[in-house]
Amino acid sequence: MDRRRLLLVVAAVIAAVGVALVFAYARSADTRAADKYDTVEVLTASKDIEPGESLDDALENGKVQLTHVAKAQLLEGASDDSDPLRDKVALTTVYAGEQLIPAKFGALEDVEARATLPIPEGKLAISILVKDDGRVGRFTKAGAEVSIISTLLDDSQHPILTRVLLDRVTVLADGTQTVDPEDGTDGGDNVTDTELQRLVTVAVTQKQAEKVRFAEKSGELTIALLNDASNVKGGPPVNADNLFD
Repeated sequence: MDRRRLLLVVAAVIAAVGVALVFAYARSADTRAADKYDTVEVLTASKDIEPGESLDDALENGKVQLTHVAKAQLLEGASDDSDPLRDKVALTTVYAGEQLIPAKFGALEDVEARATLPIPEGKLAISILVKDDGRVGRFTKAGAEVSIISTLLDDSQHPILTRVLLDRVTVLADGTQTVDPEDGTDGGDNVTDTELQRLVTVAVTQKQAEKVRFAEKSGELTIALLNDASNVKGGPPVNADNLFD
């Protein structure tokens, strides 16, 4: 008889625990459902906003609206306040239905840079000034790969050493041609290749950018055009002692 009572008590306890677990799960499910369907108002695009189009123009043209969005789908930075995005332009196309977030808006020059310079992820774009005879003439085009060579000069502008500074980087743009003002030329028809200078924009890492900026203040930079079969690697610098080794 005592054993039967013990079994009944155990069964009752197990049933009570089961009911409690079911109740807890049901409450948890209700909470998750509430989070999923609880909404907030945020600014979204009602029509496509084009790159370079300001938020002010988008508002004036009826391209922005307030939309109820589930909290679970709320993007970082999205809100119902347009003030943080005022005087800014879309950096990329903001498609109809998208939430307006600060990451997609910025200054107009940022749009122009993105459109004209496809900078690889994780890289920086810097421009270096090289003499025309030090950039392989007209063959240096966007997409080409080049080595950057540094020649350090002494106070009298005599070379101290020459070494490959960066073995392989990608050219993003071959820019403006200028005349070296130190040559005293007027930019006429008599200008030679050695008097011409040109900005070449390349994609580099932060460390590479720092090396380039230091080297250009210490001497002269030139570039060498590469192809897939080119074999370039850093090594001991060339100087007056080993020039003819």
